Amino acid sequence: MPRQPVRLVTARLSLRQPAQVDAAAILGILSNPSVVQHNPSDLVEELQDVETLVRHWQGHWERHGFGNCCVFEEKTGRLVGNCGVRWMTIHGDRVLNLMYRFHPSAWGQGYATEAAEALLQWAQEWLPAELVVARIRPTNLASQKVATKIGLRRHPAFDDQGEDGVEWAFTKRS
Repeated sequence: MPRQPVRLVTARLSLRQPAQVDAAAILGILSNPSVVQHNPSDLVEELQDVETLVRHWQGHWERHGFGNCCVFEEKTGRLVGNCGVRWMTIHGDRVLNLMYRFHPSAWGQGYATEAAEALLQWAQEWLPAELVVARIRPTNLASQKVATKIGLRRHPAFDDQGEDGVEWAFTKRS
């Protein structure tokens, strides 16, 4: 199985495997109701719960060599979000789920697009036979915009019922 580089660097961002030292900053993102507005079940309010989540993310990395990343501003070193690809099953098909979530202070700067594009390019290069799917709520227009900017298109055959409601699928498959 290919391993994602220890650190992916874009023009303005650095993406790396999460570490427990990141938990407090991740809590600052995932405890913000605006961040999880479209996925309220992902709200995390306790540091202990974030530490468990980070261990889960690290487990995916250990098993598969890639996964959810912490995203840092290259200039300041500030953790501004998380973005990654991870295995999941939709309608019996194993796919790579592309996800991105950023602190509101980072919204509108193109960070989600920049990070998601870097991970999509990595997946297409190292796992070219695998389908990458971004699952997005119908009301989450900002995430839909990110998906279309990086070349993904709506693919209703992979729409699914998520924990918080219907999730639309965006892929490169036509």
